[in-house]
Amino acid sequence: MPRPESPSNLKPSSIRIGRRYRANRLEGPYDAIVIGSGIGGLTTAACLSKAGRKVLVLEQHYTAGGYTHSYARNGYEWDVGVHYIGDMGSPNTLGRKLFDYLTDGKLRWAPMDSHYDRFYLGDTIINLKAGRDGFRQSLLKAFPEEQRAIDDYLQLLGKVAAGMQWYTLSKLAPGITSKALGKLLKAVALPDCFNRTTYEVLSGLTDNEELIGALTGQWGDCGVTPKQSSFMIHALIAKHYLHGGYYPVGGASEMANTILPVIRAGGGEVMTYADVTDILIERGRAAGVRMSDGEEIRAPLIISNAGVINTFEQLLPAEAAQRCGYRRKRQHIEPSMPHIGLYIGLKGTPEELGLPKTNFWIYPNAHHDENVQHFLADPDSEFPVIYISFPAAKDPDYQNRWPGTATIEIVAPTSYEQFEGWKDTTWGKRGDDYEALKTAITDRLMEALYDKLPQLRGKVDYIETSTPLSTAWFCRYNRGEIYGLDHTPERFEQTWLRPKTDIPGLFLTGQDILTCGVVGAMIGGLITTLSIQGVKGLPLAKQIFFDRRKDSTEDARAVATR
Repeated sequence: MPRPESPSNLKPSSIRIGRRYRANRLEGPYDAIVIGSGIGGLTTAACLSKAGRKVLVLEQHYTAGGYTHSYARNGYEWDVGVHYIGDMGSPNTLGRKLFDYLTDGKLRWAPMDSHYDRFYLGDTIINLKAGRDGFRQSLLKAFPEEQRAIDDYLQLLGKVAAGMQWYTLSKLAPGITSKALGKLLKAVALPDCFNRTTYEVLSGLTDNEELIGALTGQWGDCGVTPKQSSFMIHALIAKHYLHGGYYPVGGASEMANTILPVIRAGGGEVMTYADVTDILIERGRAAGVRMSDGEEIRAPLIISNAGVINTFEQLLPAEAAQRCGYRRKRQHIEPSMPHIGLYIGLKGTPEELGLPKTNFWIYPNAHHDENVQHFLADPDSEFPVIYISFPAAKDPDYQNRWPGTATIEIVAPTSYEQFEGWKDTTWGKRGDDYEALKTAITDRLMEALYDKLPQLRGKVDYIETSTPLSTAWFCRYNRGEIYGLDHTPERFEQTWLRPKTDIPGLFLTGQDILTCGVVGAMIGGLITTLSIQGVKGLPLAKQIFFDRRKDSTEDARAVATR
């Protein structure tokens, strides 16, 4: 999520990572240019830097990190896109190994409560407990008659995770063989459930709609409801959090902050306020970029972390995109759902205010698809999901930076159409009608918070609200999408969504070539590196995908405090 809208007289505090762009500050030549400093772009840049390449990362925002950046205002700090991350309690998970590699082990993690997610399905409350057995018992407590379905479900999560490694590595296949390899994977390595819809798979395990609603209680983590989403993304998210949630010590901005020195150690730089307007194509290959100030920067490798749609529709010359057959391919992908974000500041510590380290997911009932359809038809109806996160409670370092305060973040889905009438206006100056609409939405979401935590009424000191137009303004996702491309089965059938494009010298990275989420985008960044490096990348692939480290017994508490 981007920095939210606010009155123009309020200036953001300086959580700014990267060096401000000026043409005279360029220190080329560069071996590679990365467009966008989201976690996928930073991953590729850091991996290439460790491989001896000099990389320039260009970020149009005022700070690096993409959806992992933080911002501060009025004595509070919020993480705009990172609410929790799974699989950080063991040094041998893929995500943890990759983070440790990218940051030279500098990024630390704090575990959330053992009950990391709480689902409110109407009057039913389910507390997910960390660990496979804890997760199983959480569901059995609510659905004691569904033991077989729950056990079968857990087995499917493992099968999808095993198949996902092969699916990920298939992204390295040359375009000419990718379709044939995809068919071979389906026949040999991928379970039958892999790319069916989530609801189709789960309804084959049980006819209990309440259980299906509970199993899909994290659908907001990919922004696609069970009847529309691929079971692959559902299973990856569920398994990702199976052993609980973790939070970066020092806030989400520590991700970019600890990766940046690795890029600089290779001679590269991350530049902010660096607005790329065009990818330069010369003699049929990517040769550089043009900046908004007219400066042209050249490099033999151009890597776009700006999103597939932005890359092909905004940055590339139209004729180059046409030669790639993009118009035909575009029919099979759609942007994901936009969102509303509330950023709340309170006087008092999380302990004084009774704030948990548990995420709240509030639903009208267990019928997620129907609830979304009802809401889209009538935006004044009940929100299909309201997600509430307590970052100041999760971060053990927060009080060192902002003593005596606490923060809350609320996220809810919305439609772009509700705000489209103001799309050509300027951030912070959209007019009274727009502000009135935001206020009405804010009041509704705040009542949901007070319903669950009534002790907070009267304790709120500061609120800001972001809309899809905020995302479009700050992050250049034109319809306010946060998860890139929609995670439907059709999207995952697109073999062209891989790092190497049909334009020599141009590569894609980040969430659109694999899956959403911080770790999904990071792995996308790793796959892009391996695609560029070829056989030279085999030691890195072995280290991240296959090697195990000796300290495999290290527990979550040690991770948080070391």
